[in-house]
Amino acid sequence: MLTNRRRLLIAVTLAPAVTLAQQARPLQEMKDFRPVTPSQPVESGNKIEVVEFFQYSCPHCMSYDPVLQDWRKTLPADVEYRRVPISWDEKSVPHVRTYYTLEALGKTNELHSKIFEAIQVKRTSMLKPEEIADFAAANGIDRKQWLDTYNSFSVGAKANRASQVWKAYRIDGTPSMAVDGKYVTAPSMVGGAQASLAVLDALIQRARTERKK
Repeated sequence: MLTNRRRLLIAVTLAPAVTLAQQARPLQEMKDFRPVTPSQPVESGNKIEVVEFFQYSCPHCMSYDPVLQDWRKTLPADVEYRRVPISWDEKSVPHVRTYYTLEALGKTNELHSKIFEAIQVKRTSMLKPEEIADFAAANGIDRKQWLDTYNSFSVGAKANRASQVWKAYRIDGTPSMAVDGKYVTAPSMVGGAQASLAVLDALIQRARTERKK
């Protein structure tokens, strides 16, 4: 029997691009998205927040990543985007710390996709600090600087906070997307990666309208 988590990991990029306009229908709750209850605080101030929940070990997250990167370039100025890495168990917490180490060192844009590749294509586990430091050094980051940052209090705090966030949003599969602390959608809910972008655009517009009330 398929679990909810497994269903969410089945078909991220296989469906053709379908927009809500082409479907000639409004957003449908529990079909295109689910409400977040209670709604969650955002970190974007007066901007609309979009949150990507992902795992480095998730094949569909890897496939979705370039789609999202292109879409992010089209976002208007009143939208702020951030990622929240997920670990379902303690074993994969190093992947979460790896993401926040990249972020702290300003290397996310440069190395985010390479982490996916290292884990899923090159079959490097990236679970041991020394192994992760080897990857960092091979990509031009000072090994000591990497380890100091990886083991820092701030990275640990962000990793702990990430766990609190995805649990508060009741995320049970990756990739998943949240809009303005109120709505969650996923490619698996709407038929694929491209269709999910249309839903995200519509949810952003809904959040924009709600903020003006």
